Amino acid sequence: MKWRALLLVALLPVAGCGFGAGDKTGDVTLTVTRDYGDTVLHEGAEQQKEPVKEGDTVMRILARVYDVDTKYGGGFVEKIDGVSGGREDGRRADWFYYVNGIEAPVGAAERRLDGGERVWWDHHQWEAAQRVPAVVGSFPEPFKSGSDGKRFPVRLVCQADDDRSCDEVQTRLEDAGINGVSRATLEQSGGQEVLRVIVGTWPDVRRDPVVRSLERGPAASGVFARPTSTGDAIVLLDADGRPVRTLRGASGLVAATSTEAQAPTWIVTGTDDVGLAAAAAALTQDRLEQHFALAVEGGQDVPLPVSGAGTGP
Repeated sequence: MKWRALLLVALLPVAGCGFGAGDKTGDVTLTVTRDYGDTVLHEGAEQQKEPVKEGDTVMRILARVYDVDTKYGGGFVEKIDGVSGGREDGRRADWFYYVNGIEAPVGAAERRLDGGERVWWDHHQWEAAQRVPAVVGSFPEPFKSGSDGKRFPVRLVCQADDDRSCDEVQTRLEDAGINGVSRATLEQSGGQEVLRVIVGTWPDVRRDPVVRSLERGPAASGVFARPTSTGDAIVLLDADGRPVRTLRGASGLVAATSTEAQAPTWIVTGTDDVGLAAAAAALTQDRLEQHFALAVEGGQDVPLPVSGAGTGP
């Protein structure tokens, strides 16, 4: 089952993990949170810079800073500083990790790190979404460093009638130090080693099958927002995948997802041109940091999944 494969990303032995360390290659950013980024594990430890040497792995860096317990013969992360996987409020919850905003396809003891990369561990319930293939909260990654030391080409796909929002997105990328962004059409934009940013109102961007997966909910896309097929509303969901509130006019969304055959696709969209412009303006590190996805309503940021009580659809 897919969830079994996902749990394997935490494979590790605490002692002797990874390869021997060599020369220093720089620093990595380590973040450890709970509940889809809602809470930092330790107050004041939002962004920890850790030196990394050749051969250092995700597990080696984690175990250097946190107390890690394992089970099943050392093959699964049971606890980080006392926060355990298993059951939480009757629902399955575990630790998952992302490097540069991309769900890791290998165990933490296997994933080597390079300087400049961003590692994010999060403990969350996963019954509503067995996979969350990509997140936006490590921006400007993965655009700057890519994955496994390989930087991918970035293609900006402009689906809006008005290019101003697409121009805004390109400016935000360039301001974040991401250069060489090319523009493409939907038909020529995909690929295993191409990072796409698709910009437009929902009726325009949903032509792409990867983008359209959001309409099927987090079980299909890993995104806790479900735009309607008509494009005039975005239903926001909680961690159980239940509708909490519905955004209509002038509302935007910044999210990322992927299929097994492609690198992540980022989606900057809105219910209308005003909402699209609001989403484009949100493409900054300060606003996206530590969020799995981000909705914008009336100028206010709404991290996803929605936590706490809200107004139903």
